[in-house]
Amino acid sequence: MTTATRAKRKSVSRVGRLLGLGAERFMPPPQLVALADGLVVTSTQAEAWFVLHSANTDLMPEPTQDLEQDAAALALAKTLAGYNAHLKIVWSRLDGEAFRAEARELFTAGDVEHFADLWAYRLDGLDLPQRHLLLGVKIAERSSAGTASAKNAATGALGIRTTGLAKDELTQLDAVARRLERRLEATPWRATLAPVELLAWAISRESHRPQPAPPNLPTITGASLVRLTQSRAIPHHDHVELLDARGQTVAWTAVLAMPTFPEQLHTPGEQEWLRCLSEITYSHPDTGDETLVCPEASVRFAVWRKGAAIKAVDKVRQAAKEQRRSAAEGSAGETFVETQETELTMEALRQRMSRDSLTLLEDHPRLIVTSTESLEDLRARVDAVIAHYDGLSIDVITAEDEQRELWLECQIGDMLRVPDLGHVRETDALAASMFWGGSEAGDDTGPIAGLLTGTTPGVCRLDITAGSARGDATTTLFVGRSGRGKTTSMMLATLTAAMRGAFALMLGFKGDEVGLYRAGQYLGLDAHHVTCGLDTPAVADLFRLLGRGDAALQVVSQMLIMLPERMREQGVETHLLRACNEVAEMDDPASWRVVDLLKSSTNELAAEAGRALEEVSRTQLGAPLLGRPREGASPLRPEPGLWLVQVPGLTMPQVGTRPGDMTMTERVSLALMRGLIAYSLNTAARTDLRDLPKVISVPEVHVLTATDDGRRFLDYIARTGRALDTSLAIDTQDPRSLLGLDGVLEAITTVLGFELSTREQQDALAELLRLPVGAASRALIHGVGKNAHGEIRHGHCIVRDRRDRVATMQWDAPSAELLRALSTNPKDQAADEAAEQAKHDDPDGPGTDGQDPGGQPDLIKAGSEAA
Repeated sequence: MTTATRAKRKSVSRVGRLLGLGAERFMPPPQLVALADGLVVTSTQAEAWFVLHSANTDLMPEPTQDLEQDAAALALAKTLAGYNAHLKIVWSRLDGEAFRAEARELFTAGDVEHFADLWAYRLDGLDLPQRHLLLGVKIAERSSAGTASAKNAATGALGIRTTGLAKDELTQLDAVARRLERRLEATPWRATLAPVELLAWAISRESHRPQPAPPNLPTITGASLVRLTQSRAIPHHDHVELLDARGQTVAWTAVLAMPTFPEQLHTPGEQEWLRCLSEITYSHPDTGDETLVCPEASVRFAVWRKGAAIKAVDKVRQAAKEQRRSAAEGSAGETFVETQETELTMEALRQRMSRDSLTLLEDHPRLIVTSTESLEDLRARVDAVIAHYDGLSIDVITAEDEQRELWLECQIGDMLRVPDLGHVRETDALAASMFWGGSEAGDDTGPIAGLLTGTTPGVCRLDITAGSARGDATTTLFVGRSGRGKTTSMMLATLTAAMRGAFALMLGFKGDEVGLYRAGQYLGLDAHHVTCGLDTPAVADLFRLLGRGDAALQVVSQMLIMLPERMREQGVETHLLRACNEVAEMDDPASWRVVDLLKSSTNELAAEAGRALEEVSRTQLGAPLLGRPREGASPLRPEPGLWLVQVPGLTMPQVGTRPGDMTMTERVSLALMRGLIAYSLNTAARTDLRDLPKVISVPEVHVLTATDDGRRFLDYIARTGRALDTSLAIDTQDPRSLLGLDGVLEAITTVLGFELSTREQQDALAELLRLPVGAASRALIHGVGKNAHGEIRHGHCIVRDRRDRVATMQWDAPSAELLRALSTNPKDQAADEAAEQAKHDDPDGPGTDGQDPGGQPDLIKAGSEAA
């Protein structure tokens, strides 16, 4: 520090001391010089800024959360010792318009604009906050505040002011920031350098003015930086009034201080004083609605090096010891209890610091409350924040007549201005705030599947087709009891995959999945509905689905299953193979031609087999395989699009049942299922579709796991899904039925757990979710499907994502109409069919034209309560 600067600081300090204030309060705001990825450079200093990632602590077992907190305290002591740091927790709102633009990139099939509009309306209606965790670390001091002020004044008067940054200095600062990033990546916060666009947004948002988008450049300097930082604020005794460019008030902000904390913080629990920011609500002064406050946080802190911390503790201990001796030498010979307690506490603290990784830090926590509505609304929010922390035995006050200094102090790139409102305490105290805790699950990018319902609000993004692109597993599992929304949720995921351009096939064994087809039509997809029955003969004929060479052997396998065991023992297989090979050479091969060829054979066994198969072709399950095609019946085709294949009346044999012990219905059901499996496998392996993402969805997968063929099919798709770019989505009421399917279990990337009621099934689901098996997990799984009043909460589940993060989420649909189309409720489906028929009979009757894309009135309730 130069002599002139030291003299300036001393003169300011003398004035401050007369007023009972420090020099920092009088320092002018620093001038921003440059922004770059992970760097904020001002006229006085350079800071490295990082994005911290949340940890999913809501459902984390208590021992694991204790380890997480200890790791954070260790990271503060080891990684940030000797640094001045600035932690900021800020919020943004999910913008429907922003997602509309994102949707145009995500979705490539169907009516993309309509789907994007639906989600834009939905997100605007929800008005969900998103939390951003930012950490700034001072890595260089460029000059003191006094020197910078004098230099800026002189260069400005001469008209030679520069706002750029030398390339060499930027390179050096970038290297320091990246070295620090490597160290912070290994902490529980998994820190990464903050993108320059995020930093520009975080700085410009403080003005509450509409700002131009930051330039897409590596570094922001000069006029672009000036535009981002333009603002005007008028300080009052208890708040700051922010004005727009026309001088109109656009926001009111109050900065709150936290002068007193309890001696001990109980964690895990409510006293996680920064994690709980997202839980604070207030009653709106005009409407009376309970609304989230979402106060922001600014904590400037400096972690002391262990040697300095031990010296400070020794100093306090020595002072207490001298006071005790002095009092003991007095006439009374008594000492104050507080003095003795201080000495003992400091002695114990010193021993801990010498033995463990414990050290001290000095932190200055501030809470920022903002309203864009009115000053009355701001004060209602402030009262709610104070009351919330009062319930946690933490004092929060409005720092009256300090608002200007505290507001400046909270800005990125500024300095600590009110040092007397701080604390010196162990690193555990800041780690106990669990500022990085809350709820987080799902993918970083991709379609929105639903809403997180833990302590941190936000959306959950899931893309069931993304596993192969990541080189990861490709199976998504939906588990839960009937009527809790698991099949509807899987249909939403399948529908979204089809909107992304995937080949999406659902094998419906329940018979209530027709909503998937209706929803596909509603969104303009190339949707196909194939029902296997008497009215749709030959829709699953393998000669029409597979290549000639593959089809012949598969058809032989099907026919062998359908024929009685007596014929198989007599060698009918040879006759079947001869007939199939002959038909395969025809221009229009078909299974019914094989039946005709067998019937006309001179061999009695072959002719008898043909007559038996002809009778099977007249049944509900045999017609889709062996019947003669009818005009208008839509066959399965290996083409991209959304395909729903329903097989009502399927009755599968139990695992290990001998063919001779199967009933006729079981044999034909097994043959039909083998045909659908062959079609699925062939489509997944087609070379012309190799680059196309594919999804095979199977509701009620226990229908497949009950047979050897089905288990082999699931195992094969799960194991080869990454290589074939084929994802598998399955739902079941019985997670124990998956035991033994090692290929499926090893390939699971995401688990969605809905309500289950029996102890055995709950424990099996807890293992799949990687939650500790016990009473706590059973209670969680049993209650996840009910709301606070004990009513069914459709679509609410526990999700374990590909990173093994576990959270609760609510599946959501972007519109009530789409949700109704997907309904698996028989009454809803009957009513919709009646309405569709009435519309067909009276085309000029009342319709839905002219409504908002999202079906707005009951949209929020529909999405959150009935998904």
